[in-house]
Amino acid sequence: MTDARYKIVFDGELMPGAAPDAVKDNLARLFKSDRARIDGLFGRRGVALKRDLGSDEADKYLEALQQAGAKVRKEADLAAALTLVAAEDEPSVEPSTTMTCPKCGHLQPKSAQCDACGIVIEKYLARQAQLAEAPTAPVVQAASPYAPPQAQVGDVLPDHGELKVFSVEGRIGRLRYLAWYVTLALLTMPIAFVLAFSAALSPTFAMVLGVVGLVAFVAVSICIGAQRLHDIGWTGWLQLLLLVPIVGAVFGLLMMIIPGNADANRYGPPPPPNSRSVVVLACACILMPMLVGILAAIAIPAYQTYVTRAHQTVTPAAPVSPAQP
Repeated sequence: MTDARYKIVFDGELMPGAAPDAVKDNLARLFKSDRARIDGLFGRRGVALKRDLGSDEADKYLEALQQAGAKVRKEADLAAALTLVAAEDEPSVEPSTTMTCPKCGHLQPKSAQCDACGIVIEKYLARQAQLAEAPTAPVVQAASPYAPPQAQVGDVLPDHGELKVFSVEGRIGRLRYLAWYVTLALLTMPIAFVLAFSAALSPTFAMVLGVVGLVAFVAVSICIGAQRLHDIGWTGWLQLLLLVPIVGAVFGLLMMIIPGNADANRYGPPPPPNSRSVVVLACACILMPMLVGILAAIAIPAYQTYVTRAHQTVTPAAPVSPAQP
């Protein structure tokens, strides 16, 4: 019974921490071959560097090649007699007492420590093996200066805008536009009655109070109209069209009919949903002319009576002539 025979197989891999050029130079020196033939061993798998070796002899080859930086393995050679590599072409390795440092590539006599860099070779190889088995940390790609910004651009708008009656900013819908105008008209009626009754007593005071009330009414109307136009996506300056005859009437009707934008536009987020009171006041707009007529029918006779009594109080009685003797 013959002894088992072994072969040294090389897959083109290197020992941990070994530099490719240094390993190739070491193999060329050990095999006493040129660099071109050594380069041909890399990039291939299962290359038999030496065949038909005894166990002890294979261990010597294995140790020498690993010290040179080549990651080789020892396998049983079941077809030693059928090797395709000619005996004279096989690289012959002469086991020697020299070694190459796996870190710096320094060639020195066999030792546990490198004379050049001072590392303990066994610990260094163990450390490199641990690093090779450890999971690789994810590579953080440097941010390109030409990449688009990832941060949020601009302010984050809320779902609904804030209601501000005395402001030209913001948005209101059609129903809220009508409801606010109805409320403004209801607040104006008592003021109009006060002006009418005060005019009989002091025309100057009534005129000043009327100018102040008119300015306030126009200012609030401009704010409400601007917010309604913003809801459509138009500028508030279009309210100037209301001053144009005929065109103003048509444009005012369009402000009550055209729906607003469902999403946010350049004037802000959409207005909040309409409440029940807004719907009721908007529907009251239809009854507003009738209510105004009823109030006028009641107020006008009362006003005329009040004026008549006021004149009678202010007008002095005619002097009585003395009786003739």
